[in-house]
Amino acid sequence: MQTNFLVIGSGISGLNFALHAANKGHVTVITKKKIAETNTNYAQGGIAAVLSKNDNPEKHIKDTLEAGDYHNNKKAVRFMVEKGPEAITRLVALGVEFEKEQDSSGKKNLKSPLSLTREGGHGNRRIAFVGDHTGLEIEQILVKRIKEHPNIEVLENTFAVDLIKRGNKIYGAKIITRKNRIDNVFADATILATGGAGQVFKYTTNPSIATGDGVAMAARAGAKLKDLEFIQFHPTALAKPTPRRLLLSEALRGEGARLYNSKGKRFTKELETRNKVAKALYEELKEGPVFLSISHRSAQFIRKRFPSIYKALRKHKFDLTKDQVPVTPVAHYTCGGVRTDLKGRTNLKNLYAFGEVTYTGVHGANRLASNSLLEAVVFSNQILENIKPLRKTHAFTFLHEKLNTSPELKKSAAQIRKQAQNIMWKHCGIVRTQDSLHQGITEMQNLRKELTKLNRTNISRDLYETKNIVETGLLILKAAKKRRKSLGCHFIE
Repeated sequence: MQTNFLVIGSGISGLNFALHAANKGHVTVITKKKIAETNTNYAQGGIAAVLSKNDNPEKHIKDTLEAGDYHNNKKAVRFMVEKGPEAITRLVALGVEFEKEQDSSGKKNLKSPLSLTREGGHGNRRIAFVGDHTGLEIEQILVKRIKEHPNIEVLENTFAVDLIKRGNKIYGAKIITRKNRIDNVFADATILATGGAGQVFKYTTNPSIATGDGVAMAARAGAKLKDLEFIQFHPTALAKPTPRRLLLSEALRGEGARLYNSKGKRFTKELETRNKVAKALYEELKEGPVFLSISHRSAQFIRKRFPSIYKALRKHKFDLTKDQVPVTPVAHYTCGGVRTDLKGRTNLKNLYAFGEVTYTGVHGANRLASNSLLEAVVFSNQILENIKPLRKTHAFTFLHEKLNTSPELKKSAAQIRKQAQNIMWKHCGIVRTQDSLHQGITEMQNLRKELTKLNRTNISRDLYETKNIVETGLLILKAAKKRRKSLGCHFIE
């Protein structure tokens, strides 16, 4: 298979880039499951940008730097913030209908300004949103535009195994399709937009696809990585065992929700940055459960502003309009990743990266709420002048390796995956120690040896995905071990 642009991943950054690139050549988007099964789809809060007269870029920059413990790339932060309004305009033009303010007559119209909310770490209300399902709305619009474009091909249920590399150049990727074999896609430009790595941990808000594939593939190809130790734990996920922990959006606290300890007392400033609130919860949970409550707001407001969260909690027998909901911090966002410049370029020729898989430097040591969707749109808007589709891509001959789809191998991969997730949660969680990190590295290296033995005689999608979890986990552990002092969301005791 040959294409001009190969986009690996179908979140906001991958699809936005694909729509731009389709004007220059043929685009092939591959995604592990259905096209809309991404972290973007689960983003509840919104997208931050300077959109009101009471705000300005310097304030947004200041909040971003403070949240990131001044570990940010200041040039990248300014670049993102100054292009924020343009990113919102782009999404509106594509069809995203953000919430709007009511005019004096109590009605909304096309000329009404956007309704803005506030989240932790923001000094101003600057977050555009669509109810409590902003990511879902953006994803659905982008998917619709993708399907309408004649120059874009989407391959669902397709797993990227590894990048095809010769020298310092990337020529595409090896993939697994429904044919149960490894095929190859050759491309003039390959774009990593694989999202995060939340599934590396036992407890996460991320969907099952977020297994660190992009970081692992990039590392194996020799791409530069940075700041993988900065894993952001979202303070408020439902404290009830589920395959994917239900996220209770920071926008709840932005609209006045309060945190209470087991004695019924408020114990932290709810609109502090996520790392500080998560650490406060971690300490408080040692004494007993912690609860989130917004019952002091009207039931009508709560159901209208947070319809998805309200319905999801009802399934778990909680009423957001009345109850105190038990919460706990869980793995949520990877602040580091594949190192890129402001144009999405990596150190490998023809390889680009956008979104959560990257390190652009904008998040520093801790991400400011709702800067993630902004980063994804702003950087994927940058189409390089030198990305020009060639008439013929270079192709290499590979054997079509067949897969082992046996239930026994699937079970073995699942067992190793579970062990890896437990290691990460135990040794590389919210609060870490040098001794524990050292132990985690040893345990993960032993797990990698066990996986390698299986991989010598077997090839399967499950094994490759588990391999990515183990390799990404090991990279995070080693990065955390090197940083001996607390910074941002990396807490060392």
